[in-house]
Amino acid sequence: MPLSASPVIRRLRLGAELRRLRHRTSLTLEQVCGRLGWASTSKLSRMELGQSRPDLVDVLDLLDVYEVSPGQREALILIARDAAAGRGWSRALGGMGERQRAYAELEAGAARIVEYQPAVVPGLLQTREYARLRVTAGAQLCPEVDVAADVRATRQEVLHRSRPPRYTALLDERACDPGGTPGDVWREQLQHLVTLADRPNVTIRLVSRDAVPHGGIHALTPFSHYAFPDPADPRMVMVETLTTDLRLVAEADVARYERLVDWLLAAALPAAETASLLARQADRPVVPRTRAPTDDPVVDIGRADG
Repeated sequence: MPLSASPVIRRLRLGAELRRLRHRTSLTLEQVCGRLGWASTSKLSRMELGQSRPDLVDVLDLLDVYEVSPGQREALILIARDAAAGRGWSRALGGMGERQRAYAELEAGAARIVEYQPAVVPGLLQTREYARLRVTAGAQLCPEVDVAADVRATRQEVLHRSRPPRYTALLDERACDPGGTPGDVWREQLQHLVTLADRPNVTIRLVSRDAVPHGGIHALTPFSHYAFPDPADPRMVMVETLTTDLRLVAEADVARYERLVDWLLAAALPAAETASLLARQADRPVVPRTRAPTDDPVVDIGRADG
């Protein structure tokens, strides 16, 4: 996916810039829309919140209203073009479901990605067979979720492009337990992790059961942190839940997760030690754990996109 900037992030950046310009000119939403002849304020409000793909003509009209200087105007037009990107991304991301597409857009435009996963191997590190098991498990609970191992493999291309993001995976020790995974699938997955850990842009670190992050604070859910090539673009955290994902862009929220990342990194095993441990596990016979029968079915499900 040779994509240079995430439309999601550029829309948020453009929206923040347009809101700042409107406040600078002391104009209300109603006043701006009145000058442009727009029927309601919802269009401008959605643009300022980064919730819609902007029309470049509308952006140019807004820059005229705000009397933006030529240099700033040129910079904002470039951001607006990135924010309006659609067709190229659709072709590159293929037939992904909504949740996978949200992650793929962020991954493809990121300069740095940090993921914490307490239970399963993250999607960007999964083998095809392991991914197929995760997709099957998710479909048991959410049959309408249309995800596939092939789509997940498309997302993984981001780690192998000529200028890949710096990717760090923080894996709880439970994520490196085979659970009910067949032995051959799990062994292949472990070997794949060892191979990826050799890449200069990939760091994998294990958070052992005995590790105690700063102050005893633990991440309760999986999350992903994204930073982008343009430092003025907002950083973002995606927090995974069973049915949806929370997108956090407020500086205070993102900063709290960044502190948590620092504490997890301080508690995690070094990358070299993690790689050695995974390699040793890959060489051992795998005995999947079995669950005692119960009256209620148990579905082992990770993130809908993994």
